[in-house]
Amino acid sequence: MVLKSDFLNEIESRGFIYQTSDIDQLDKLISNKKITGYIGFDITSDSLHIGSLVQLMLLHWLDFYGHNSLALVGGATTLIGDPSGKDTTRKILNKDDIDKNISNISNTFQKFINLEKNSKIVNNYEWLSKLNYIDFLREFGSKITLNKMLTFESIKNRLDREQSLSILEFNYMLLQSYDFFYLNKNYDCELQMGGSDQWGNILSGIDLIKKISKKNSFGITSPLITNTDGSKMGKTANGAIWLDEKKLSNYDFYQYWRNVDDNNVPTFLNLFTKLPISEIKKLSLLKDREINESKKILAFEVTKMVRGEVSANEADEISNNLFNSNIIDERAGSYKINSDKIENDSFTIIDAIDKLNLVKSRGEIKRLIKSSGIKINDQTYKENNFSLKKYLKDTQIKITIGKKKIGILKIIDN
Repeated sequence: MVLKSDFLNEIESRGFIYQTSDIDQLDKLISNKKITGYIGFDITSDSLHIGSLVQLMLLHWLDFYGHNSLALVGGATTLIGDPSGKDTTRKILNKDDIDKNISNISNTFQKFINLEKNSKIVNNYEWLSKLNYIDFLREFGSKITLNKMLTFESIKNRLDREQSLSILEFNYMLLQSYDFFYLNKNYDCELQMGGSDQWGNILSGIDLIKKISKKNSFGITSPLITNTDGSKMGKTANGAIWLDEKKLSNYDFYQYWRNVDDNNVPTFLNLFTKLPISEIKKLSLLKDREINESKKILAFEVTKMVRGEVSANEADEISNNLFNSNIIDERAGSYKINSDKIENDSFTIIDAIDKLNLVKSRGEIKRLIKSSGIKINDQTYKENNFSLKKYLKDTQIKITIGKKKIGILKIIDN
C-alpha cells in the first residue's frame, strides 16, 4: 500500500492497520492539513493495562506527526458498558469510582500525547449527561437502524451464542456514534480509531455524521493482539499487566516483555516501540539465544515508553543484578516473614512462592519442586517436607522459578 501522509505510512508500516474506511480519501486529506482523531477508553479500572497499548501508540503517532489526538474517557459510557468483544455484561460502576479512575489514568495519557499543545483528554460525561432522552431518540434514533446494528459482530456474536444482551448495553452503540458526531461538530474531529471489535461502532458514527452533517469522516481499526494461547492481550495467569507502576512494579512490567514468546518479538517491536523500522528489521533476524538481545531491547523500550527512562533503567539494573551478577536486589518482588514461622514450619517454600506470586497455584508449586524446577540461592530445592529451616542463617533468600521468575524472601526476627 503506497501512502503519502507520514502518519498513515508510519502506522501501516508498523502493522497497526486492520480495517479502514476510504483510506485513499483520508490519505489525501491528512497529507494536506492537520486533522483531529480520537480513540475512546472505558474507565473500568484505575489503570489501563497493556491491552490498551496499541490504541495509546496510535494516539501517540497521530500527535507525533503534528495532528491533534483526543483521548476520550468514557465517564458516561462506562456507566453502561460496551458489549463489544464481551461474553457477559460488564460490572456497572458508580460515577464517583469512574471519576477517580479517570484522574489516575490521565497520568498515563500524558506519556503518549502532548497535552500542552492541541491534544486533549475529553470526557463524554460532559455532553452525554446533558442529553434529553426524547430529543435524542427523535433526532438520532431514527438515523441508526436496528437491522444494521444486528449485523455487527459485537452484537451478532452475543446473540448467536444466545447470551443475554441488555437494552442498557444495546444503547452503547448509539451513544458511541453520538460521541463521534459530537466531536466532529465541536472539535472538527474527522477520524475515529479503535480495536477491530469497534468496527461496527465506528461505522455507525461515520454514518450518523454523513446523514446529519453531510460531512465525510473516517475510521481505522487495529488488529486484535493476543497471547500465544489465543487469549486477549492484557491479562495473564498471574493477573493483568498494568501500565500504572502503583499496580505493577517497573521490574515486573519489564520482565513481562523480557519473557514474551520469540515469535511475538518483531510484532511487539513495531507496535510498542519507537525504534526505526530499519533497526527493527535487523533485530527481527536474530534467532535462538541471540533473540534474547532483541527481548532486552524490547523490554527496555516499552518500559521507557510507558514508565519513563528512569524507570526503564531501574528495571534493567534489577534484572541484570538478579540474572547476570547473582546480586540479590531488594527492589525485585519480595515478601517479609518472621523467622519463628519458618522455625516451626508454619511457613514453607510453598507459602513463600505463593506469597511472591511466582506461580499461579500451590499444586503447580509442588509439581515444580518434584521436577527440580525451583532454586534457592541458585541451588536446586530438594526438601521433601517443603521446609525452609536450613535457610534461617540468611536474612534474605533468592527463589528462582525456571529461568525467568525470581522473588526475594526476607527473613526477619521478632
